[in-house]
Amino acid sequence: MGYTVVGSRKTRAFRVLWAMEELGLAYDHIPALPASDEIRAVSPLGKVPALKDGDDVICDSVAIMTYLADKHGGLTHPAGTIARARQDAWTNRIIDELDALLWTAARHTFVLPKDQRVPEVKESLKPEFDRNIQRIAAEVDGPFLAGNFLTIPDILLLHCGSWALAAKFPPLSDKIKANAKVLMQRPAYQKAAALP
Repeated sequence: MGYTVVGSRKTRAFRVLWAMEELGLAYDHIPALPASDEIRAVSPLGKVPALKDGDDVICDSVAIMTYLADKHGGLTHPAGTIARARQDAWTNRIIDELDALLWTAARHTFVLPKDQRVPEVKESLKPEFDRNIQRIAAEVDGPFLAGNFLTIPDILLLHCGSWALAAKFPPLSDKIKANAKVLMQRPAYQKAAALP
């Protein structure tokens, strides 16, 4: 029994698909949308992505990528090292300062029932996102955030940047765009981007 990724690449499942391609892992892919029967069959919450590893199911894109990186020894520094702590700090920062804002905006754009949406929320998040991404850009010192090779926070930053563009958030800095351009040329990225 192998891996199965449940979730359309147009969601946070893209992060997992890209990570799996970088790690050279074989997997099946079910391009399920949130709240669909396919995802509810493995995760009652109806949220994507989910990873099936045999009979076990892991939900949450960061948890899945961390599990796979640790298990297969790639996209990460070893646990218990200062390098790993710095990598984890980047991961948590991107989730807190970028992903959380984008997810809140999405909820008030199309996720929540119409009578629960507050469209003004999205506009209030854009300046905060811009401040956060500018601070991150000021600290970027090459194509990789946590050392001299691709790690989980690099995948997260590129995914959040793409999500921000699609959501019409403020433009990304030239430095972030330049790094994204380099990472998007990676064969693993290209394979994941071609999936449904």
